[in-house]
Amino acid sequence: MNAKTFVTTAAAAVALAIAATALVGPSYVTKPVTTAQAQGVASTDKAAIEKIVREYLLDNPELFLEVQTALEAKMEKQQAEKFKTALSENAKDLYRRPEAPVAGNKDGDITVTEFFDYNCGYCKKSFVDLQALIKADNRVRVVLKELPILSADSVDAAKIALGAKLQNKYWEVHSALLESKARATGASALAIAEKLGLDMAKLKADAEGPVVKAELDAVRQLASKMGVNGTPHFMVGDRSISGAPADLQAMLAEGVADMRKSGCKFC
Repeated sequence: MNAKTFVTTAAAAVALAIAATALVGPSYVTKPVTTAQAQGVASTDKAAIEKIVREYLLDNPELFLEVQTALEAKMEKQQAEKFKTALSENAKDLYRRPEAPVAGNKDGDITVTEFFDYNCGYCKKSFVDLQALIKADNRVRVVLKELPILSADSVDAAKIALGAKLQNKYWEVHSALLESKARATGASALAIAEKLGLDMAKLKADAEGPVVKAELDAVRQLASKMGVNGTPHFMVGDRSISGAPADLQAMLAEGVADMRKSGCKFC
């Protein structure tokens, strides 16, 4: 339990205990009293209630865990409802935006979407799982959302990769950047593109052009709407997977299989 959660939990527990004590506590005021008398009674009652609450919480510390569990369940439910609403409003941009880079089977029946940053260590790790998924399932479609949030270098690398898309070399540049152990920069992305034989003058112009800018802006806006604030972040159908869990490929494959069975309204 982190400090913020603990404080929230403790505050909630104390508030509940005080409210309960105040509700069940006897009232001894049976006739009108003066302001001074009321203040004296309130001061005495407050001290007594605080003492009772403190002793009760010390005798029953498990209440903190009960409140914590209830709070987490409530927050998860609220988050799920928020995600469901955001998904229904942004499904087309999330899974079927025509301008977005696509890997795997471009005409695939189920789409997996990933938000990533080329300088994200977990994105590099998860790329292995994504490649394995594409290799194992020739019907899966993967949409790649450039979300360069870690540094200016990430932005520069993303621009070059998207510029390469206009010469039909996006996947090659994308793969090389994620497979490299070196830091991704505009210069490193250009070096990869040059080795691949791209028209470098056109690439540099396109990287700073309106098409690339529009795609980066669209992804940033979409990430905000979907509550994506870190990378990598995967979505398949109505499921959301953040980070790079050890069983990522299996999780993605299961999501794809389930969407095929139930029929995906979104992807």
